[in-house]
Amino acid sequence: MNFTWMDWSAVFAYLAITLLLGLYFRSRSGKSMDDYFVSGRNVSWWLAGTSMVATTFAADTPLVVTGLVYTQGVAGNWIWWSFLLSGMMTVFLFARLWRRSGLITDVQFAEMRYAGKPAAFLRGFRALYLGLLMNCLILGWVTKAMTSIVAATFGVSDERALAICVFFLIPFTGLYVALGGLWGVLWTDLFQFALKMSIVIGVAWYAVAACGGMSAMLTKLAAARAAAPGSADATGLFPDFSRPWTAETLWTLPALTFVVYLGLQWWAFWYPGAEPGGGGYIAQRIFSARDEKNGLLSVLWFNVAHYAVRPWPWILTALAAVVLYPHLQHPESGYMLIVSHHVPPALRGIVVAGFMAAFMSTYATQLNWGASYLVADFYRRFLKPGESEHHYVVISRLATVLLVLVSAFVSMQLHSIRSGWEFVLEAGAGTGGVYLLRWYWWRVNAWSEISAMATAMVSSLLLHWIAPFGSSGPVAFAKNAVTTTAVTTAVWVLVTFLTSPEPEAVLVSFYRKVHPDARGWRPVAVLAPETTPTRDLGTNLISWLLGCAMVYLALFGVGRFVLGTYFKGAVLLIVSALCGFGLGFNLRRTWNSAAAGA
Repeated sequence: MNFTWMDWSAVFAYLAITLLLGLYFRSRSGKSMDDYFVSGRNVSWWLAGTSMVATTFAADTPLVVTGLVYTQGVAGNWIWWSFLLSGMMTVFLFARLWRRSGLITDVQFAEMRYAGKPAAFLRGFRALYLGLLMNCLILGWVTKAMTSIVAATFGVSDERALAICVFFLIPFTGLYVALGGLWGVLWTDLFQFALKMSIVIGVAWYAVAACGGMSAMLTKLAAARAAAPGSADATGLFPDFSRPWTAETLWTLPALTFVVYLGLQWWAFWYPGAEPGGGGYIAQRIFSARDEKNGLLSVLWFNVAHYAVRPWPWILTALAAVVLYPHLQHPESGYMLIVSHHVPPALRGIVVAGFMAAFMSTYATQLNWGASYLVADFYRRFLKPGESEHHYVVISRLATVLLVLVSAFVSMQLHSIRSGWEFVLEAGAGTGGVYLLRWYWWRVNAWSEISAMATAMVSSLLLHWIAPFGSSGPVAFAKNAVTTTAVTTAVWVLVTFLTSPEPEAVLVSFYRKVHPDARGWRPVAVLAPETTPTRDLGTNLISWLLGCAMVYLALFGVGRFVLGTYFKGAVLLIVSALCGFGLGFNLRRTWNSAAAGA
């Protein structure tokens, strides 16, 4: 791809705007740790929610979606569409609880909910495990994807592309994050998201046009299916259930999709941005919201935009890649081939700026989130308590620089994006249950979480070492995940009943502050009669069902509409809107009841 002065101007303009935003918010973020990590708890829902969406729109996302659609059709996206169930549960069952906690990081939860040395160990361990190990692994595979994009864009070797990322893009991102703190991250995310969405819509337009238009593209896809008997419909929203259910196909699509993904993955797996019960940078954005209502609406907007607004430009481009490049050895490369061959040269600089925005928005959030763990939950808690706020802000900026250096090293060592992604999923398989129940069941204790994390890690490593289901591939991954989840869940539940509950004083303090549903806290609620009991679990579950239906119907409705089946699309969108009205009514009733109780 040959770059002109106009292309370079677009890239430099993007970088200049990003840096200026970091400089602008430098003084605002430097007053205290609350300002640096949670923006003084004064953020509106639309800004916090858009930041979440921008963060999950990484440089590798269009490439991954292209690979899924190319190999499995549109239905291949259920690998991440299934996480909507977890995301909507965070909205209605956990967002208000997180906001009431008043924490800076979700890792601090350990010493709020539990007591003694086990709680302290859990907090310190999770700070290093998530903030350093997992965080840098995630940053490593994001950098790996950006390396491929830089190599394809500038026509350089992978080694030179990695050097550009490690010695320029990563330090630049670290600079504006260190300067602006979360305020800088939020506003750059807003700018970056608008830029990224404009670009992927434009790429999709040119991709479909290169196929001769939507009708011609669909005709060519149908012809390709007719030429390969037994193949599935690439535009189908659900997997092909017509194949014989032999022993092995039970572990491939469709059974893998709907049993492992829909039945297990969304609640049992820890995964950044889709943690059961919320957590990570999702919790950080909730903490930054100005009140409970803004916290809930921020996560609701994130889930609507993440699942119903963003996917179709990527999917249309991927379908075009199936038509234009039918025999790719590396399907993910189809997206960049379309950019290189079919996007007008005058716009390619803007496209590259968009990929930089995708990379930097994810990287920036991970840096700020990881630094909050290292400083608030390890340095301040265990190494240097009692220092001034200015001291901790300086250390926070130094921690950001440390994460830049470590993640750059990890990216140079990582050989595969998929291997890093699968390790993160398997290492957290089975831990989700304890993260959900710790809010709603008083009996969960620190040893529940510790045993869940340890068992998941040991089980996943043993299964990789012994390899009873094979060493790689989706079948081995699914069987490893199911086994790890079953073993981990059994262990942590057993440990919970074999160990003592947390001290009454700690449980009562947590109950008074957070107000979880009283039915799972009856022995504790008796000890705090002055606290008005909350019984909103049933209402919240109704909101959860309505929210899931609203977003899935909107997702499918938009898909049917853009693929030319207008009547079906319109019907699905109308039903989605009706679910939205029902959800709004249910939320207003919940808020009115809460106001009356207060």
